[in-house]
Amino acid sequence: MVRTTQNKKRSALLTCVGTLLLPTSVFAGDLTQYKASYDVLRKGETHGKAVRELKKIADNNYVLTYHSDIEWMIFSDSRKETSQFTYQNQRISPLSYKMERTGTGPDKDYSLQFNAQQQQIKSSESDYPLQYEWSNEYQDSLSYQVQVREELKKGKTELSYPLIDKKGNLRSYDFAVLGTEMISLPIGNIEAIKVKRLYDNDKRQALAWFAPEMDYMLVRMWKGEKGVEQFEVQLNSFTVTSPMVKPTKVQEEIEPAQ
Repeated sequence: MVRTTQNKKRSALLTCVGTLLLPTSVFAGDLTQYKASYDVLRKGETHGKAVRELKKIADNNYVLTYHSDIEWMIFSDSRKETSQFTYQNQRISPLSYKMERTGTGPDKDYSLQFNAQQQQIKSSESDYPLQYEWSNEYQDSLSYQVQVREELKKGKTELSYPLIDKKGNLRSYDFAVLGTEMISLPIGNIEAIKVKRLYDNDKRQALAWFAPEMDYMLVRMWKGEKGVEQFEVQLNSFTVTSPMVKPTKVQEEIEPAQ
């Protein structure tokens, strides 16, 4: 009974004072550091877990990791992505990216190195630097998600990034803001900005939801192909880890209601 009452209070607190849980900036020019956990679902059933963590490692330098483990019937997939980047004037500039994948089928391991001074990008898939004209707008497969948050804070509704994918291919990632909506998650009801990725055709669909009250954190993702759901990811808990602010006991961790 006590546990149920505490969970209800925590859920209510999240929807009412979310701005206290993830401050937009403790000091000007800093990103909030956090650890977030997600459920990975398919057709409404949980088939895996994922963890996203952002850490500051030096002045203007951060590391974002995303680790997921999925099991579905005889299929298993475990992968970890890591992006190191700089953050200055609300601009994300990747320094390195790494992806490791194990499970059903062959294991995979990819890495990228971004060198702005030499204006070169090196890929583990090539013995030579990639032959692309350098751009300060380049993103990797994780860093762009942080840049999306920064653009949403500015109120932008159309987003586009030149992205170097894990294999070293240059791709254009384009998005459109569809509006805001109230969504239901394991941590409670949250008003979020709904963003759609724009593809060249209608075969693939990808949607993402970012919560302004939680420093525009990514709280939900949905991917499908030819109208059929592939998977959905939902935030179920998070912890503020920034050493620059001491949260209250309730702020330290919000758990999903039981």
